[in-house]
Amino acid sequence: MVFVPDEFVISPAQERARYELHHNDPDDEGYRQFLSRLLDEVTPRVPPEAHGLDYGSGPEPALVGMLREFGFEALGYDLYFAPDESALATVHDFITCSETVEHFRRPLMEFDRMDAALAPGGLLAIMTSMPEGDWDAGRFAGWHYPTDETHICYYSVRTMEWLAAHYSWQLRIPRPDVALMLKPERADGATATAP
Repeated sequence: MVFVPDEFVISPAQERARYELHHNDPDDEGYRQFLSRLLDEVTPRVPPEAHGLDYGSGPEPALVGMLREFGFEALGYDLYFAPDESALATVHDFITCSETVEHFRRPLMEFDRMDAALAPGGLLAIMTSMPEGDWDAGRFAGWHYPTDETHICYYSVRTMEWLAAHYSWQLRIPRPDVALMLKPERADGATATAP
């Protein structure tokens, strides 16, 4: 993983102000189509009665609303806009994390929190830009992701493989920029099916 050193990370107040400029309108068809890249991978993989959490739901919890439209019980958690820790104290059948992991100041701590809030056999669905191949300086030339000063962690497929191994999750990359992690159902790491 490539990350921005702490001394170059903007303050929480500056970060929140930047997020408040986002126009992630839940009624915007283009934004809904963008979120559907993740949603389309989640809905066929979780049962209709599943309870989910959108980790990093933002100022306009569009994905929470879309999950509810599919009949799922869904909550949002966001450091700035929905900081209710009780959402993390509940165990969820699935967790979505769309365009959020790149903002994590302490990524492993955040993944620990998601793992604790995910039920055994649960699905963690992540969407973030993940260039193919190894990292080098040329990867950043002309890439739009680093131009957002709140993007401070850059993931690759190898990063996702490391995370999956670290937590004994099963990993699947069903489409570019989407990683699905299936948490083991048992303490020995065994799962019933791969995502």
